[in-house]
Amino acid sequence: MTKQRTEPATDADERSMLEGWLDYHRETLEMKCAGLDDAQLKTASVEPSELSLLGLVRHMAEVERGWFRKVLVGDDPGPIYYSEEDRDGEFHLTDADTWDEAYATWQAEIGIARRNAARFTLDDAGEGRSKFTEDPINLRWIYTHMIEEYARHNGHADLIRERIDGATGE
Repeated sequence: MTKQRTEPATDADERSMLEGWLDYHRETLEMKCAGLDDAQLKTASVEPSELSLLGLVRHMAEVERGWFRKVLVGDDPGPIYYSEEDRDGEFHLTDADTWDEAYATWQAEIGIARRNAARFTLDDAGEGRSKFTEDPINLRWIYTHMIEEYARHNGHADLIRERIDGATGE
């Protein structure tokens, strides 16, 4: 793995700290995928699980979209990879699914997330609602949740990567 991460500042204000840690975890997932081909990225962790690095990247594109579009700004463009019929569609990979497409989609959603978040203060409540609660959710909560979401899945990614080629790391 050759991808480098940007270490979050140790003396930043709250917003910069939250954004720094979120970017750190985004970069960690990218790092876990670096240097692998599509077949390796589609390798499931352990049967019968379908959890793969490519599936995790597709999942995080959906998560970025859900929190920073639907919940934060009230924009609901619909899902990217899943459907009502296949709620876990991002993990159900086919031969046609590629890293290039998933990575571009994920990065596009991160870009939109950054632009949408820039319009809000940490205390501002989102204009949309989560599927989990009707209560308004502020940007601080979304940032904290996204850090948690990435951190959890980066643990999965670390184990999957180790299974693929023995690479371990932070």
